[in-house]
Amino acid sequence: MHTHSQTAQQAPRPVMMIPLRRCGSHALRLRLNMAPQFYSPYPLHIVDFMPLLPLYGDLRDDRQYFRLVTDLCGLQAVSMVKWPQMSFDPVEIFETLRHQPRSIHRIHWELLMRAGAQQGASVVMDKSLDNVHYADELMALLPTMLFINVVRDPRAQVASMNRAIIHDFDTHLNAETWLAAHRAADHVMQRYPERVLTIRYEDFVAQQRATLETLCHFLGIDFQPQMLDIGASQEARQIAQLSALWSSNCYPPIAANIDKFRQQLSADDINLIETLTGDYMDRYGYTRLASGDADLSPRRRAEAVARSDAARERAWRDLEQDNFRDYVLRRCRADYLAQLRARLSQHAVAPGRDNKPATLSELDPAAFEVSD
Repeated sequence: MHTHSQTAQQAPRPVMMIPLRRCGSHALRLRLNMAPQFYSPYPLHIVDFMPLLPLYGDLRDDRQYFRLVTDLCGLQAVSMVKWPQMSFDPVEIFETLRHQPRSIHRIHWELLMRAGAQQGASVVMDKSLDNVHYADELMALLPTMLFINVVRDPRAQVASMNRAIIHDFDTHLNAETWLAAHRAADHVMQRYPERVLTIRYEDFVAQQRATLETLCHFLGIDFQPQMLDIGASQEARQIAQLSALWSSNCYPPIAANIDKFRQQLSADDINLIETLTGDYMDRYGYTRLASGDADLSPRRRAEAVARSDAARERAWRDLEQDNFRDYVLRRCRADYLAQLRARLSQHAVAPGRDNKPATLSELDPAAFEVSD
């Protein structure tokens, strides 16, 4: 394996973690962040922004591109976890980028690179794992990109996804998401094999030091012994307080949790996951427990969608009761995206009424009232 070196004069080396959330990615990000050469802020998850992108029209139009720059800066401003010491001026960023090839990914990485430079990092990582689906666009934009492919037993990962407000609330749907993400990761590995390091989350739990040393070598950064003491990470303690999804991030990983899915999933759930993901389980060394003959009919899938939609409404209500900070921060971001959609849709219907780019001050200020 090659060590990818980096000199101080160059722009930071871009890295992307793939392919799917709830794989232990925060645990890895928080530990790597203890290396001075490395920086990975809390991710923007622009996958949630992508459905809005067609509403911006032709990005060669300066007004439309400036609008997009402004709105992405706004997305960072309403993120659940703030990037330390960073605030972005949309005008300055637009002027920096206006004569370069235009894309949402270029804007996103400008924000990331600026945050990394502020931290003095030579390697900057995006933990927006879902961006695996845009890997070819990102490689065209950032040809030195490296990929950390984090694999987790799909039964354990789907069990975790089923309880996470960022995913669906049904095993069938989340197993489909798992499969699509790993197919996208396969494409990256086949097309850019020397750029991808694959690690299993279970190997990290069993051999923290060896896994982190392998990661650091791949990234061209120095392993830091303090990476093994996650309790010393202020960022880990901070995010652990914000959301139940991250409550374990300030503790060492627990080996006994590897098989917790056996208590969390029914036999039918396990069979469904193995039916969809069995080939990957075989490849990555996860022992099958079921016959792999689940019903994947359209009728069963439609039932899954209905179940998930009802459970999502309940989950938002429960979250509001159980953790008001988590609820308000997530709701704030969701409302911001909904507000953008409404404004952009209105502009597409009646463009004559709005012939100047929006600025942050013109947006509903309530969307920016985030309590840390």
